[in-house]
Amino acid sequence: MKFDVELVGKIGSMALIDKTAQMPDYTRIARLSAELKPGYIWVTSGATEIGRLDYIRRHGKELSGAAEDVKADYAAEGQSVLMATYRQYVDPKYSIRQVLIEHQHFNDPVKREFLKSLLLRCKEQNAIPIVNYNDAVCAEENRKMEIQALLSNHKKVVEGVDNDETAAQIACLVKAETLLILTSTDGIYKDMKTGELIEEICGKDPAELLENIEYYKKFCSGASRAGANGAKAKLEYIKDAAANGTKVIIANGKYSIKEILAGSVPATRIGIR
Repeated sequence: MKFDVELVGKIGSMALIDKTAQMPDYTRIARLSAELKPGYIWVTSGATEIGRLDYIRRHGKELSGAAEDVKADYAAEGQSVLMATYRQYVDPKYSIRQVLIEHQHFNDPVKREFLKSLLLRCKEQNAIPIVNYNDAVCAEENRKMEIQALLSNHKKVVEGVDNDETAAQIACLVKAETLLILTSTDGIYKDMKTGELIEEICGKDPAELLENIEYYKKFCSGASRAGANGAKAKLEYIKDAAANGTKVIIANGKYSIKEILAGSVPATRIGIR
């Protein structure tokens, strides 16, 4: 099977934060950034939380006001910090390019092709795209109205507000060999209380694989933070990519990309046999 991109990776907000120090985990970001290279597309969460922490550090207090406005303000502040951090640690011989997306970039065929071309050109031009949802200018009420309008004419619509969904859709768009979802846990658990990890979900063909993914969704509950959709949503989002032949790995952000791809650390691995 021919793949156009080696890897689409995504890291979640909580995997980027040092909870004890209440600041970005610069050691982790530096380690992961050093592994990025052309042929990788990196989807990063964290702008809103990093923006919040940056604002508190500079002003000694949190912002007040309407929740949606505060989120937009934090995201706008955090984007600059996040990109500056990636630029500091990514190998200087590579360019990095910020790509901020919203739902219309996947649901409009013309915009979808434009995004695909932009992402594929990066590999040719020795550049690494760093993708995030454009929270700073996305009004939730307006987004929901646009999504509802799209649903009246389409069976399936991409919202993109969850970066797990964004990463999975990009993996489909560019035909990625591997989709790597980094979280603050070792993968998808059959039983969180006992720590029983689901190490593999597979099938002999797309139909059997999708059936098995659906089976394992019933074991998932909870999320790592308020506003997150959790493990069940991750399994739902990655269905299209997995059925399309992309190998999906859900793993802990504390491990290196190299270790995860080599299979030397715990993870949940999903794909067609």
